[in-house]
Amino acid sequence: MTSITRPATRTYADYGRPAWRRLLLTREMAIIGLLLVVLAVASVRLPRFATPLTMTNLLLDVTPILLIALTMAPVMITGDIDLSVGSMVGLSSVLIGLLTSAGWSIPMAALVAIVVGAIGGLVNGLLVTRFDLPALAVTIGTLALYRGIAIGLLGTTAITSFDRFWTTLAKSKLGTTGIPTVMILFVLLLAVFVLLLHFTPFGRGVFAIGLSKDAATFSGVNVNRTRVTLFILSGAMAALAGIFYTLRYTSSRGDNATGLELAVIAAVVLGGVSVFGGRGALHGVIAGVLLIGSLSSALRLASVTSDVINIITGVLLVLSVITGSVLNWFQSRRVRPATQVPTPGKTS
Repeated sequence: MTSITRPATRTYADYGRPAWRRLLLTREMAIIGLLLVVLAVASVRLPRFATPLTMTNLLLDVTPILLIALTMAPVMITGDIDLSVGSMVGLSSVLIGLLTSAGWSIPMAALVAIVVGAIGGLVNGLLVTRFDLPALAVTIGTLALYRGIAIGLLGTTAITSFDRFWTTLAKSKLGTTGIPTVMILFVLLLAVFVLLLHFTPFGRGVFAIGLSKDAATFSGVNVNRTRVTLFILSGAMAALAGIFYTLRYTSSRGDNATGLELAVIAAVVLGGVSVFGGRGALHGVIAGVLLIGSLSSALRLASVTSDVINIITGVLLVLSVITGSVLNWFQSRRVRPATQVPTPGKTS
């Protein structure tokens, strides 16, 4: 009998999706859509919500979270976490108060605070990478360490005397728009981090580390250097947030921003960054911060107590995590159309 060769078939899943689906049908866009719904409903139901004064207070309230979230997002994308950022805000606040009381100018004191923040981030990064310690355990320890240093330096007192020019600038607005002037600084930093995370080899390395550190290493990514760099940026950004926090409230205290790290992590996770690493986008993170801030502001205007606001925020965060996990499971189980690729084979 003559044997003939016929083309057999091998099937591959078709992962291609139209561009509009890749852009619009994402978790980040869902958060942006939910933010727009909250803003629309609050503006209709609560007339005071749509005023420039409310917008100003809302943006001023979330500015420290926005600043820290710019670096918390890439840290979490690598699979790490930095719980020490709230304590670094407090330490930065104390340094600003002590140095200005000693006769230093605000810019020079701010520069020292940012350098100290970067050093604190470096300590975190080296402990995580050089000693192969989990970032969660390390930053819980430095959370207590940095807060203890802050309170030890200033005690239970507060420094409330600052140059009026800088405190006024921290709370100033752009004309009659209600948009705080500090938003200019935030937009500039946002542009830098968007380019860094989404349009550079460094940013691609960040996502690669989150997916697999071993694979990232074999791909040529310097994993430890990237992680240390992100922790340094996280510490410096937390210090910057502490400077704004101090000038906005005109108060330097060791317990400033206690618990702020939880608000930052909640907003970052709500904005689409995976708690397991490897996934996230800054536009979703910013939307997550603004969503939590807008929801809290609207509920306060509706005379809802802070305990209920915390419950609602917590439920929203839990639902966000569960929904993301369910969608990932569903997508992995879904049967996709297959394309047939002819390969040689023998049949008789």
